[in-house]
Amino acid sequence: MRKYVLTSLFLTFVVFFVPWLLADPVPAGDSAPPEESEEAVPTPETTEPPSPTTFSTGERDRARTLRVLIGGEVVTMDMGTYLVGVVRSEMPAAFDSEALKAQAVAARTYTLYKMEHGGSPNHPDADACDDINCCKAYMDAATAAENWGENASLYEEKICDAVRSTDGQCVLYEGAPILAVFHSSSAGATLDASAVWSESLPYLVSVSSPENGETVPGYYSSATFPFSVLRSLLQSELPEADLSSSPTDWFTGICQTPSGAVLELKVGGVPVTGNRLRTILGLRSPSFTFSFGESDITFSVIGYGHGVGMSQYGANVLAAAGMDYREILAWYYAETMVDVY
Repeated sequence: MRKYVLTSLFLTFVVFFVPWLLADPVPAGDSAPPEESEEAVPTPETTEPPSPTTFSTGERDRARTLRVLIGGEVVTMDMGTYLVGVVRSEMPAAFDSEALKAQAVAARTYTLYKMEHGGSPNHPDADACDDINCCKAYMDAATAAENWGENASLYEEKICDAVRSTDGQCVLYEGAPILAVFHSSSAGATLDASAVWSESLPYLVSVSSPENGETVPGYYSSATFPFSVLRSLLQSELPEADLSSSPTDWFTGICQTPSGAVLELKVGGVPVTGNRLRTILGLRSPSFTFSFGESDITFSVIGYGHGVGMSQYGANVLAAAGMDYREILAWYYAETMVDVY
């Protein structure tokens, strides 16, 4: 009997463990860049190096392959891997898990919307990039871990779970992914898309948002400009503006929302949106007022970002109040539904 048992154990080892020991090691994932031709040098294409943590991409996200322009190189990865990098960079990892899930779904939706509408002319050879002025920010695992310090493992798992547990889910309007834009924080209410981009969308309308100075760092900010500097900035971007009068007469016809966001005004007689002036002056949001000194002007600003779509800090407050990610997304994107796409 003892001889039979030993023989059985030996055969089990041969059948199951020897092939495993002889197998090729798991590849690191880096692929050689394409060969360079004499006529043109293509953008190098690689695959993302392995993450310090083990991340299992959801089945639906794994089925979608993206080409992402990161640091000047086109990197091939699946949707899940890309979204983890986006959420790492776009939302504080300390946020509530439901807020992180809402962010993952919004980022997935935005990416698919852009892909289905022709992508960006800034990178025709890639589906997305890491430039926040074009697509979405992206952060690799090593950089995120360095930023997070002792919380790295916890935060990485939270973000991976947010992406994995919402696998393939998008915010849909009439069955198609929406332009799921988002921003950091609002001044009591989000803005209608038409107030910022002169185009109305039925799901990007103004809704109340619960964040405030107690829940948002840097919620209140200010920027002061000497009159000479302000004149130079404005004339550079608005050459047709008449700034020959006193600076106290430069800004007229100010139209604001009830929450204080500047919708439009005239600068030296030239109509501009509040968001355009915000961009010209580098203000944190279009929700601002201003006051004059003897030789300068100070802008007092509330919130951060363009103000359209989901407020990230608002989403975190709603999550802390008990909303799940589907409810948060329905709050900020009117007449939409969350479903697999």
